[in-house]
Amino acid sequence: MFVSRGLVAWGCAVLVGGLLAGCGTPVNRAPVEDRGTYAAGSSGSQPVAATPAPEVKLLPGAENAGKPGYYTVKPGDTLIRIGLESGQSWKDIARWNNLENANLIEVGQVLRVVPPVAATTATAVASDTGVVTRPVASVTVAPASAASTPKPAASAPVAAPAPVAAPATPAPAVAASGADDIGFIWPSSGSLIAGFDEARNKGFDIGGKAGDPVLAAADGRVVYAGAGLRGYGNLVILKHNNTYLTAYAHNQTLLVKEDQNVRRGQKIAEMGSTDADRVKLHFEIRRQGKPVDPARYLPSR
Repeated sequence: MFVSRGLVAWGCAVLVGGLLAGCGTPVNRAPVEDRGTYAAGSSGSQPVAATPAPEVKLLPGAENAGKPGYYTVKPGDTLIRIGLESGQSWKDIARWNNLENANLIEVGQVLRVVPPVAATTATAVASDTGVVTRPVASVTVAPASAASTPKPAASAPVAAPAPVAAPATPAPAVAASGADDIGFIWPSSGSLIAGFDEARNKGFDIGGKAGDPVLAAADGRVVYAGAGLRGYGNLVILKHNNTYLTAYAHNQTLLVKEDQNVRRGQKIAEMGSTDADRVKLHFEIRRQGKPVDPARYLPSR
């Protein structure tokens, strides 16, 4: 028993010595590896992926934002509304901006709303159209001297200007206001039930019965015929020149198609109540897309 106990004591001493010796030697640790951030409450085995920086999307035409002749799309806009507010055909706007689908426009997108040639200088236009400016003919006068009497210079006879005939009838209101002489007429014979108010009513509301004729207020081209503009119902928009549009809303029947040319007084629709609270014609005159008071352009009744 004595020997056995000695062996046990010796073994314990060796073990303790080994442990003490181990404490004095450096420990080789594995290099620290950053495995990302862990989600709160997780066991630490599933790192959360780093969130990538949001990609900045550059919308078409953004470089033209704020420039004259360009329009930035707002919420709720359609190409038809943009055309009405810019005084252009929606088809022209789609073509100028190479839009494959006119129904796909994005808020913040910048669209050209004037023809690409609108910025052409007057000089270039004159050259393209063959206009030649001729200098005014000068008259040669002999130098005066003390010994000679000045003689009238010979020149070609100057034709007297043609007399300007006075107009037989007073100029229409549109000419008196400084606009082009379009000569608008009333689009309906019904009574006026609501006048122009820039904030609440952008034109005239004219009463009548369902089916009453709606007439073109002036010569023009149909740039829209349909029901795609909220608040207008069945709508016809005519373009008369580069300045003026007219709009005819709430019709029950449309009698014209887009790109059709119409004459002043031509029946283009029948009065109705589509998207309205009663039978009426809502009529607008727009100058470069901005609604103006029709009373300034229509003849008095």
